Amino acid sequence: MGSWQPLPEQLPPEVRHFVEQLWQLKDRTGLSLVALGARTAYSKSSWQRYLNATQPPPRQAVAALCRVAGLGVEDAERFGVRWELAVRAWPRVPATAGPASAAPGEYEDDPTLPWWDAPEPGPGIGQLPLYAALFLLALLLSALVGGVLLA
Repeated sequence: MGSWQPLPEQLPPEVRHFVEQLWQLKDRTGLSLVALGARTAYSKSSWQRYLNATQPPPRQAVAALCRVAGLGVEDAERFGVRWELAVRAWPRVPATAGPASAAPGEYEDDPTLPWWDAPEPGPGIGQLPLYAALFLLALLLSALVGGVLLA
């Protein structure tokens, strides 16, 4: 392994094992944290928190690291299982320090997706009357043009 800082002694074994596996995967890429951040859409400081076990990584970050490291589908799935076990055992932060929407003792999976994976926003309900009006206007214009051409 690279020159990683020792993990806190009180870490559960599942978390320790998972973070050590993350270290190996990161070392396998040969990338610096800055380059890893650029390739995965997660910042250098985020990767520092994940790799120092101060914060669990979101599932999408782990999937991105697996992709950058060139893992096959089966190995990436095994990494997903390790992630699930680690997140369940990860030491919880006090409720005041965690996200307001998370229940005490729970972590939310970070919904942050790289821009290329984010779904396209659809029309909002507020835009529906506008689209209906434009459709009716187009229908009226085509009827008018059709009537002029037939006359």
